[in-house]
Amino acid sequence: MTADTTTAHEIAMRIDADTAVARWKDWRWQVSHSVREIKTFERALGITFPPEERSELERTVERFPLCVTPYYLSLIDPEDFRNDPVFMQCFPSVRELEVEDYDLADPLAEDVDMTAPCITHRYPDRVLFLVSNICAMYCRHCTRKRKVGDIDSVPARKEIEAGLAYIREHSEVRDVLLSGGDPLMLPDETLDWVLTELDAIEHVEVVRIGTRVPVVLPYRVTPALAQMLARHHPLWINTHFNHPKEFTPSSEAALGRLADAGIPLGNQTVLLANVNDCPRLQRTLAHKLVRNRVRPYYLYQCDLSEGLSHFRTSVAKGIEIIENLVGHTSGFAVPTYVVDAPGGGGKIPLMPTYVLSWADNKVVLRNYEGVITTYQEPKDYRPVYCDGNCVECTLQLKEESAEEPGPVGIAKILSDLDETSTLVPEHTERMERRIDA
Repeated sequence: MTADTTTAHEIAMRIDADTAVARWKDWRWQVSHSVREIKTFERALGITFPPEERSELERTVERFPLCVTPYYLSLIDPEDFRNDPVFMQCFPSVRELEVEDYDLADPLAEDVDMTAPCITHRYPDRVLFLVSNICAMYCRHCTRKRKVGDIDSVPARKEIEAGLAYIREHSEVRDVLLSGGDPLMLPDETLDWVLTELDAIEHVEVVRIGTRVPVVLPYRVTPALAQMLARHHPLWINTHFNHPKEFTPSSEAALGRLADAGIPLGNQTVLLANVNDCPRLQRTLAHKLVRNRVRPYYLYQCDLSEGLSHFRTSVAKGIEIIENLVGHTSGFAVPTYVVDAPGGGGKIPLMPTYVLSWADNKVVLRNYEGVITTYQEPKDYRPVYCDGNCVECTLQLKEESAEEPGPVGIAKILSDLDETSTLVPEHTERMERRIDA
């Protein structure tokens, strides 16, 4: 069943009998007829919830609103909707009201790291630029679930201008990630303006867009939108397919339009319990992505946002999935499995253990089959110890643009640029005892 079948049109007729069939592929119609109420969802899908369950669902929607496009809703199998991966991603669960002690409203500390309107500056050379609060659909697993209840609005132009000013003033920023909400829900003219302003900033080398539009509202990727985006290279787009079922002729056409515009495409999948926590399913997803010229980029461990406990898997499950991908498919089809560290620690990559042991002259390794082998270390390798004196360095990198800020964190204590030898978190009990002493 796909959104291009008669079933989809039947759903459309239940939502808007007068114009649905003719306008099904009009993305504006899709947005204006998004399902936001339980009763509309029931009518569109032809299902009925028991009264007691409906009451609990209404309570859930009061806290975490419902919004799903008719297109995405049409992917649900009404005969087995409770086990349907599309249903679980777009429809509320009463378990969303279960907030664990360790759940956080802002698990990634994005608000704390907001250094200017619309700007989160966490990594040394790149920023997150929140240019829209509007989404085509409210994903039930959204890490910014705290914002979903807000009234949909585009940040005021003066806020976006303040964000642009911050980027202009910080020459270390070479990479800007546009997010939200969903940047592709902005009018073409507004997005074109933002990208044009970023193009004019000399130290910005690349712009990325994070979007779920190709998954939940593929008709938004119009020829006009793709043509406009093609004027702003180097531009990268990361989308968000979580399950093979989300691939339809319409979503594949949207991806093709973006790829044909010369835009490199990546995908960020969230690992979700009972939705995609299966090695075989993840391999199928990876293969569908690469067939559509999309590289699997990240596999995210589900964040500690409030209301997501029922979606979270163990980290062991993620490692198991990667174990079943490495060596079992093309290297570029294997995403990086990451935990986005609570408190703003950033993305921490996790991998199965392939280094078994290490001696002065050999490294003991194992491959995906369990074959154990050794790699002989070179006898006379003399490493270049970097003291920051690039003028006298024998490694030739004769590019003025090669300058970069000094190392941070682990890279700092690995280098010889200064005398730092220890990284110590502040305000620990041990540090407080030092102060008291």
